[in-house]
Amino acid sequence: MAFADHPTLHPANWLRDIEAQVPRKAVRDLWNRFRYGADAPRSDERIYLPPCEIRDSYDANAGRKPLRRQHSGMIVAGDWDLCRTPFAENIKFQSCRMHYEDGVAWEDTPLFARMLRHLAEGRRPDGCVTHEDVVNRYETLDRIYEETQRRGRLLAQSELPEYFRREHGGILVHIDRNGQPLRASGGMHRLAIAQILKLPEVPAQLGVVHPEAIYKALLAPLRQSRLG
Repeated sequence: MAFADHPTLHPANWLRDIEAQVPRKAVRDLWNRFRYGADAPRSDERIYLPPCEIRDSYDANAGRKPLRRQHSGMIVAGDWDLCRTPFAENIKFQSCRMHYEDGVAWEDTPLFARMLRHLAEGRRPDGCVTHEDVVNRYETLDRIYEETQRRGRLLAQSELPEYFRREHGGILVHIDRNGQPLRASGGMHRLAIAQILKLPEVPAQLGVVHPEAIYKALLAPLRQSRLG
């Protein structure tokens, strides 16, 4: 079994396995399969969505459940999926539109100002620790935008040099009781870029799934790319 095909097994990635809770996810996958059969959700699995159909974000404050990447593949009942806010109101989406559609410099967007404010408070927004880190981050985002515009699509995680496990690290999306996507706390800039460029489809990392979506067989269609 080649490490290139299964990077989670490589000794160099063992610490990353622990941080991403891969052992716990593997147990979750087995339990899901036992309870729901072969079509049960898998942690970190890739699904395909038209980006402009992702209109709402999961509101963790209202839902009182911090559903993040480590919860990928988890089946959660209840009304958490009713707790949502419009994605268009997200500061990252608004700042991306200002920059890419209106030509506003990153330094003049509310997002950049918030990043600097968080730095001044001693925080590490998006892993940045200095002003230069913030500048470099958005220069990198500009390159992603240009490459995505040229290709006409976003790359799947398996196409990237830092590929780790399934679609781990991609745009994180929860699935509500009606099979509709809710943006979660991962990949917001890439989703904004995909919506601005009006891409027909994006690969996404499956987050939490409402059990009603499984009972209604609404997950299966998301596993197939519509682009062939």
